[in-house]
Amino acid sequence: MPSINLPTLPEPLVVEQDRAIALVIDMQNAFLSRGGMFDLAGIDLSGAAAAIEGTQNVLAIMRKAGIPVVYLQQGHSLDLSTAGGKDSPCHAKSTTLRMMRDDPSYRGKLMTFGQWDAEIVDAVKPLEGDVVVRKSRYSGFAGTNLDSVLRTRNAKYVFFTGVAINVCVESTIRDAYFNEYWPILVEDATMQEGPPEMRDASLFNIRRFFGWTLTSSQLAAVIA
Repeated sequence: MPSINLPTLPEPLVVEQDRAIALVIDMQNAFLSRGGMFDLAGIDLSGAAAAIEGTQNVLAIMRKAGIPVVYLQQGHSLDLSTAGGKDSPCHAKSTTLRMMRDDPSYRGKLMTFGQWDAEIVDAVKPLEGDVVVRKSRYSGFAGTNLDSVLRTRNAKYVFFTGVAINVCVESTIRDAYFNEYWPILVEDATMQEGPPEMRDASLFNIRRFFGWTLTSSQLAAVIA
C-alpha cells in the first residue's frame, strides 16, 4: 500500500494507507434530524446538511480506497442501566437525561438504542462489513471496545467525521491521541453544538495539541 502525503494543518502529514481507518461519530437522528433530540432541545441544526454531505464524501473516498469504516453510536439501553445513576456526572450534564427527567414521555424514545432517535441517519448508514461500536459517554473509548477494534485492524491513523466537533468528536480525538493513534479530522464532515466559536476553539485545540485537520476535497485529491 502507498503512503499518502496529506496537506493537513498545522503541517503536512505522511500516512500509511494500509494503517488508516475512518471513524464516523454519532451521525444520528438525535443530532442531525428534525424531530430529534437536538431539535427538541432547541439546538441549532443549520450545520447538519453540510456535515452529512461531508461525511458522505469521506465515506465514498474511504470505501473506494479499501480503508475500513467504523461507526460510533451513542445512546442508552431502555432501562438506563448505562446512564450511571444519580451519582454520575452524566446524570447531571446529559441533555438527553435531563430532558427525560423533565418530560417522562421522552423516556424510551430519546437516545434509546433500537429507537429512531438513536439510529444513524439514512444518508450515511453503515454498510455490510462496517463495524458499529455503541457508547454511552462522549468519548468513543470510554467503556467500549473501540481500542480493540482499531488495533485488530492495525490502525494507526484515524480519520474523524461526525458530531459534535466540540463534544464527542473532540473527546474521542483526545483519547485517540492518548492511546497513541494519529487523529486526522475532516473539517467539513462535522458540526458544532453551540455558536460558531465552539467549532473554532475545537479546531485550534486539535491542530495545536491533539492532531491534524484537512477537508474532504483535499482528501479526495490525494487518496487513490
